[in-house]
Amino acid sequence: MNKQKRTEIFRRLKEINPHPTTELEYSSPFELLISVILSAQATDIGVNKATSRLYKVANTPEQIYTLGLETLKDYIKTIGLFNSKAANVIKTCKILMDKHNSVVPDNRNDLEALPGVGRKTANVVLNTAFGQPTMAVDTHIFRVSKRTKIAHGKDVLQIEKSLLRLIPEEYLMDAHHWLILHGRYICKARKPNCKECIIRDLCEYSKKEG
Repeated sequence: MNKQKRTEIFRRLKEINPHPTTELEYSSPFELLISVILSAQATDIGVNKATSRLYKVANTPEQIYTLGLETLKDYIKTIGLFNSKAANVIKTCKILMDKHNSVVPDNRNDLEALPGVGRKTANVVLNTAFGQPTMAVDTHIFRVSKRTKIAHGKDVLQIEKSLLRLIPEEYLMDAHHWLILHGRYICKARKPNCKECIIRDLCEYSKKEG
């Protein structure tokens, strides 16, 4: 995979989706943060169903903290791992209130210090809420990167660093959204839909179809 191929891959992805974004529904950096925490090992659709109810009654750190743990659990009980996630959300709200004036921080160190927030979650918030060119490597991005040979690495951190280094700068801001959507709807885990893939001729997957 060379620079020219990578550039053309992202040019095509941008052409069909000029302004990609997360499929999580949110209206503030705080809502995005909570939704991303809840989305671990869960679908965006499932998270949106729960938060559409939750955010109508509580969408600030103070409001969710006031709800209390048990009430919060009731709102998000349809989401996997809801018990631990509810506990993390309550703790996160308290820290935001006590240390950040209820404002979501715009830097990695403070974000990763919040319960339930790892590097991937921090990257999503930094990119989507604050416009920073980060790469939130989830299972879709990891798979697509290795399968197409866009990037190389043994783990998510290596893939993240490889992508940040290799993706042309003009496409870096939106790249993780394009790769997630491509992995979710075209380059699927069990059976990639190569026949409908707009980058099939550029992809270096040895078992691609069509």
